[in-house]
Parts: sequence; structure tokens; C-alpha cells
Amino acid sequence: MEMGADAVSMEDAADQPLYEPDPGTTPLWSQTTVTGLFQSDRNIEQLLADIRDAWHQQTQQSLAEIEVTLVEDKDWERAWMDDFHPLQFGERLWIVPSWHEAPDPDAANLLLDPGLAFGTGTHPTTALCLEWLDGQDVAGKQVTDYGCGSGILGLAALLLGADHVIGVDTDPQALEASRDNARRNGVEDNRLDLYLPGQDPDTQADVMLANILAQPLIGLAPRLAELTRPGGHLVLSGILFNQAREVMDAYEPWFIMDEPEQKEDWIRLTGRRRDR
Repeated sequence: MEMGADAVSMEDAADQPLYEPDPGTTPLWSQTTVTGLFQSDRNIEQLLADIRDAWHQQTQQSLAEIEVTLVEDKDWERAWMDDFHPLQFGERLWIVPSWHEAPDPDAANLLLDPGLAFGTGTHPTTALCLEWLDGQDVAGKQVTDYGCGSGILGLAALLLGADHVIGVDTDPQALEASRDNARRNGVEDNRLDLYLPGQDPDTQADVMLANILAQPLIGLAPRLAELTRPGGHLVLSGILFNQAREVMDAYEPWFIMDEPEQKEDWIRLTGRRRDR
């Protein structure tokens, strides 16, 4: 960026995914591809020399070969938008980018554009939760979406007939994204309330949704149990296959857990709140 790049991206160069680090650790990729996008009128030879110099000063090592590619100019905003298409989840629910027509006008169509907060339906963890919601009768239910991100799960529940949703997230930008998406979908202010953790009320939910990560879910087990009414549904995702048993163990004191449902490497856990 100091050399004038318009954009810089970093990608895993050795198929070494990092899903959820252990507490107190910061794992790094062993090989990383760094890509800088520069204006085409730059002196390429001078730029390469400057990059090699900077690398050597920082690391005392020589930089491997740098690949230079001339990128065709195009309408980048349009090219980005072309990557996103309406997605169907189950029988009734569609996620529709705002620039597309809804494939089924009579379906529950959630208008949602990729943005700051996590959750557009393309990730297996989100898809697992949306498919579960589509298969349930949530009409008239109180729903909590803990870790609401873009608001996708709570808004889908409202479009499928839920009476009221509480969304909770640690990131104020996520709460703002949820508000924006609620306005875009014509959701009335009195049907969606958004809170930071610790500020949320003790309202018990008929359906508790939490698509986060395994370790936070384990830590949240007592709180999510407290916020789920007896007989209420629990839906957890953001869990890798090898983490499912540990998460289930954390919730079984309060919930009767079902068998895990898997999509790719990810798991959805569901259960019913015990009466006592």
C-alpha cells in the first residue's frame, strides 16, 4: 500500500485453512500469495526493484519470483455483482441480491447484498441454518439470533412468519448491517430488536439460533439455555465435524440433542430444551 497499490489481497498458497485458532494463539499460513493491484502506467521494473528492496530490508532474505499480469480494465462493480445469484433454501425461502428479480415472487424472498457483516447464505454454516428454518413452522414464534451478523437468520425467520426476533452481536457494525437489511426488507422496527451482549433482555425464545464458532458456543451454553424456553428449539452452527461432540456435551445438561447434520466440513446441531 505504501508503494501506491490500489488494492492488496493475501491468500493461502498451500491449502492450509485456518478455521478457529486455539485461545491465545495466532496461527499463520506457511505460504502466502500477496497480490497488489497497481495502475498500468507505473514503471514496472522500478516497482519490482522497490518491492524486492523493501522485502530484503524487512526479512534479510531474497524474494522469490514476482509474477506480473496485465489485468483488463472492466466495470469491476458489475463484475463483482455478477458473482451473486438468488439462492434457494428448502421449499419456501430464497436469498435474493437486490439487483436481481425474485425467481418466485410468492416465496419468502429475503433481499440481501454482500456487505460488512458475515452471512449471505453462500457459506455451508449459514445454509444449514436456513434449510432448517425453511423446514419448520415458525409462525408466531419468538426467535433469538445470537451472533446475528448481517441479520440473515433472524430476517429469514420473520419472512417465514416469526412474530419477533432478538438479534445479538459483539460487533456494532453487524448490528447496523442487520438494521439496514431489515429496512431493505420492509421489516417493522417493532419486530426486530438488536443488542450488544450484556445489553440483551432475558426474553426466552421459542427458537434459539447461534451460527458462530465452536469455542464461543461452548462458553455460551449456560446463557443460551437460560434464554430458551422449555420445549424450545436450539440450532447451532459454525462447527467443524471434529468439534461436534464437544459442543454437544456442553449443551446436553439443558437440551435433548439430535444427531448432527453435515454439509461439507461443517456441522449443524439441533436440540429441544428440557422441561427442567
